[in-house]
Amino acid sequence: MAEFTLELNDDQKQVKDWLHGFAADVIRPAASEWDEREETPWPVIQEAAKVGIYSLDFYAQQFFDPTGLGIPMAMEELFWGDAGIALSIVGTGLAAVGVLANGTEEQIGTWIPQMYGDADDVKVAAFCSSEPDAGSDVASMRTRAVYDEAKDEWVLNGTKTWATNGGIANVHVVVAVVDPDIGSKGHASFIVPPDTSGLSQGQKFKKHGIRASHTAEVVLEDVRVPGHCLLGGKEKLDERLARARERAKSGGERVKNAAMATFEASRPAVGAMAVGTARAAYEVALDYAKTRSQFGRPIIDNQGIAFQLADMRTRIDAARLLVWRASWMATTGKPFTSAEGSMSKLYASETARDVTAQAIQILGGNGFTREYPVERMHRDAAIYTIFEGTSEIQRLVIARTLSGMPIR
Repeated sequence: MAEFTLELNDDQKQVKDWLHGFAADVIRPAASEWDEREETPWPVIQEAAKVGIYSLDFYAQQFFDPTGLGIPMAMEELFWGDAGIALSIVGTGLAAVGVLANGTEEQIGTWIPQMYGDADDVKVAAFCSSEPDAGSDVASMRTRAVYDEAKDEWVLNGTKTWATNGGIANVHVVVAVVDPDIGSKGHASFIVPPDTSGLSQGQKFKKHGIRASHTAEVVLEDVRVPGHCLLGGKEKLDERLARARERAKSGGERVKNAAMATFEASRPAVGAMAVGTARAAYEVALDYAKTRSQFGRPIIDNQGIAFQLADMRTRIDAARLLVWRASWMATTGKPFTSAEGSMSKLYASETARDVTAQAIQILGGNGFTREYPVERMHRDAAIYTIFEGTSEIQRLVIARTLSGMPIR
């Protein structure tokens, strides 16, 4: 078991420097353009694929880093570059995590490579869980998957929303209800292969921030997928449903569903994304405060500005420590007895929101214009307190974990 450490090893430092260079030289110069265009930055993704950042091998190396710091380190550097473009680069990872968390070895080996493609033919993937009437309330999910035993196929019907890469993905991972009588315990995840009939893109959303990341509805109309596209396999599903039904009858312990397993695994990574955005805004504000003069001296000489920067840096470092702790715990198999994963996501996301707002204030009128990047960073940061579990949901998870009570 890897010991917890705050010191990156030489290999990690090299990767960090490499990612930082790509973020500075490729992502940042393109950030404003793709934010304005509100389109997927395919050329940037292809550049990331060419150098090996957008690839299964790269994410596998970071995912299996024994210290647990590979993924959060990578997320922080890429999102320091720009949140919208970075999300386009890493958005496929949520679908990949869904397969890793719930799939068999054969499914992992078959589908994850198809999610990325290669440098000459880049692909993306989408994880589809949220619905128009079921975001945080996963128990209200309506998308149904019905098994056609005669053909060994699952038939999916419903509408998903807020799907990163939804509709443009090569592979979609869809969470659907297979047994509505046991609520969220009756969910399962399915692979929808490329060019499957009945899957289409619905509304593409025009967003406040992360505009370079494609977000859309996914419509499923009599979508038929082979039996082997059920993640984990039918035997495992039948066993899990049987246990859930027994526990429901006896009032026993709760069973985690497929979507929650994916979100639990990804929350510290989202926290790392937020840390990257917050750090970027802080650095802009710090540089500006050192060079902007008012009343004959740099504005950083004023306590009102200097103390803000001190608080910003303190919160960023504290958020990073929470993210690193949760990531290390997850990798080394230590249980989140106090909802440490949710803690990291909650604190880091609210830090990004607040730090980017403070950066605008320090830049004053300039911060409110698109001539400086902090207004974009502030718009981007708003998403962290919303997606993959709102701040309110994180607090609910933490409170329930600490009290052991079904707080409502």
